[in-house]
Amino acid sequence: MTEYATPAVAVIVVAAGSGSRLGAAEPKAFVQLRGRTLLERALGSVFGMVEPAQVIVVAPDSHLSEARAIAASAAGAAVGYVDVVVGGATRADSVNRGLAVVRPGVETVLVHDAARALTPSALCDAVVAAVRSTGHGVVPGLALVDTIKHVGEDGTILATVDRSALSAVQTPQGFPRGVLLAAMSVADPAGTPTDDAEIVAAAGHPVGVIPGDPLAFKITTPWDLRRAKALLAERVEASAISATDAAAASPRIGSGLDVHGYDDSAPLWLAGLHWPGERGLSGHSDGDAAVHAICDALLSAAGLGDVGGVFGVADPRLEGAHGEVFLRETLRRVTAAGFRIGNVTVQIVGNQPKVGPRRLEAEAYLGAILAAPVSVSATTTDRLGFTGRGEGLSVIATCLLERNRERRTR
Repeated sequence: MTEYATPAVAVIVVAAGSGSRLGAAEPKAFVQLRGRTLLERALGSVFGMVEPAQVIVVAPDSHLSEARAIAASAAGAAVGYVDVVVGGATRADSVNRGLAVVRPGVETVLVHDAARALTPSALCDAVVAAVRSTGHGVVPGLALVDTIKHVGEDGTILATVDRSALSAVQTPQGFPRGVLLAAMSVADPAGTPTDDAEIVAAAGHPVGVIPGDPLAFKITTPWDLRRAKALLAERVEASAISATDAAAASPRIGSGLDVHGYDDSAPLWLAGLHWPGERGLSGHSDGDAAVHAICDALLSAAGLGDVGGVFGVADPRLEGAHGEVFLRETLRRVTAAGFRIGNVTVQIVGNQPKVGPRRLEAEAYLGAILAAPVSVSATTTDRLGFTGRGEGLSVIATCLLERNRERRTR
């Protein structure tokens, strides 16, 4: 986040709990979850909010330095909006200590549990928006799906509770700043509220519920921690699969180069065309350097090798074979590999023949075989090198391959 004059939102992240039910040696917020602490992951969600916010971490005194380091790392450029304070003996005490450092100008305060480490940033944004639109407290909640029973002290079922009127609430819980301050100031010091909404409602202020998110579950027991690890593992696997799919779907570019010396005893075949009266090119087949360069480009883009490896350099079946044989077999292999040709460009480098007069004819011929646009051009090397000395010519070809979508969706 970049610098902002005065945040209008503050988020108090409560991270002072002991986490005894988790069975860990350190406070719960500092337990590792796939290489990052619960606090670090919770802060990642907070700093991912659309709107910049002052972030206040309430941590145990024993881990204050660690909490500062984690908060500074998570904040990045927004470190100036981070405060870390020591928590109190109860949740209400911790929230009050966080409220004490909320900066002037803040109008909306969110209270969030570090133990809800996988909470999406979008849920935090939704709570802020709901507080502003309603003018009162808002908590996210999920509808209950299990049948709920009222059970007596002896374990006997007393009644079935209507779950349609119940909600399992989560954090962050958001409030207008003045409402939360007023409610906390009159809260019963001997009370044991389980969340901030209870304190605000007890003070006579309305609190609404908006849809929560299943990912905002609280990590309280070892089973919860295993669940969180499994969810993150699935997320990593899904990201890897998406990246692989994206790479597979990306266009592929291939290049090919072929060089042939002139052979005055052979006819000239170039770009699939016969060139009467021109000096021919040496080769086992018809010596069509343009076709060979195109095939090299297509095969390399598809990861299928090169002309020499696919067709061989001395296959008797290819002696004197014309370019169409190579092009059609290359196209078959490329198509079988799941690709279609986007386009092909060919540049012929040499003193002769003069390609310009037959350029369109060559493009039409090659394009018809490959079922793709083909561009042919020619140049010389200003009498430099073997092509400049008239010893032969070289051809450079480039192609674009795309995944054949029809083949991929079968």
